[in-house]
Formats: sequence, C-alpha cells, structure tokens
Amino acid sequence: MTDRLSAQFAFLTEADRLKSVLRANTLCDGSRAENSGEHSWHLALYALVLADQAGPGVNIDRVIRMLLIHDLVEIDVGDVPIHSADGTAHGSAAVQAAEARAADRIFGLLPADQAAGLRALWAEFEAAETPDAVFAKSLDRVQPVAGNIAAGGGTWATFGVTWPQLESRVGSKIARGAPQIWGWLRARAKPWFDARG
Repeated sequence: MTDRLSAQFAFLTEADRLKSVLRANTLCDGSRAENSGEHSWHLALYALVLADQAGPGVNIDRVIRMLLIHDLVEIDVGDVPIHSADGTAHGSAAVQAAEARAADRIFGLLPADQAAGLRALWAEFEAAETPDAVFAKSLDRVQPVAGNIAAGGGTWATFGVTWPQLESRVGSKIARGAPQIWGWLRARAKPWFDARG
C-alpha cells in the first residue's frame, strides 16, 4: 500500500506542474495568460454545466475525467496554439509523437492499473471517435472561443485569426459534438470578425 500511495502522490505532484504551463489564451477578462491547469478545471466545469448539450450515449462523468487529464502532456510538450503562425504545428505528427511519449511518462508514474486506465482514456480523447471523446474535444474548442468573446476578441487579434480559420480549425470541430453551442458562439463571434473586414 505504501508503494501504491508513493506512486499516486508522485503522479499528483507531477500533475501540479501543469499549473506552470502558460497557454496562448487569456482569462476571460483578458488580464493574463491562462495556465493549462486552469484550462483543464474550467473545461471540466463546462462539461458539468453543458451536459444537456451532449449527444446520445455521452457519459458526462467520463467526459469530465477526460478533460481533467487531456492536457497533462503539456507538462513536457507545452501549449501548441491552434492559431500558431502557420497553423500546422497543432496536431502535427511531431507534436502527436511528443505528446504520446509524454503520456507514457506521466501516466507511467501511477500504479500499473491506474496508469493503463488513464493512458487509455487520454488516447480515446485524442482519437475523438467515441461519443464521449467527440463531445470532450468539442468543449476543448468551445472554451477558448467563449473566452475570446468575453475578452472582446482576446487572442484572435494577437494571432491574426480570420473568420475562415476560426470556422475550419475550431467551428467545424465544435459543431461535430455540440452543434447548438457552435451556433450560439458563432452568432457572438462573427460580429468581431465582420467589424474588422
């Protein structure tokens, strides 16, 4: 039991490092960069509050679990913004390989039974093929859009994001798992882009 607790606390201590990973997005008030620990907590809250928007067969408890662990790999890899300069780094084969190595290392700190379960849950989120993962991935795209709307455009200006980029990189992914949410966000985001031509 002592060895099991030692492994669990080693993992939890390592997970604390997620609070030091700064993201490209800011807080909703635009006052500072959000960290990945805050992002993960906020996403879990999104899933809890927006559960009525989930499609058939979605298990919100599993979605919340996915969202709590989905970005732990950023401890090793860092935040890779979806609206980076060329837009190609996010989701690239190199980033995916680095994240897989990080998942092996970080979840590998846990006792074997927990390590296997959480590593598999992370992989399910990344694959975005099950109803739970599709909804979780949608929410992962929702939160930054909602934050940028609240911040009066937020980092859209910083990264020179265009409306077609937002629709293709983000909107289509949100619509896949949460179409009503994308409709609501779209109506509030589009005017910001329209005002800038």
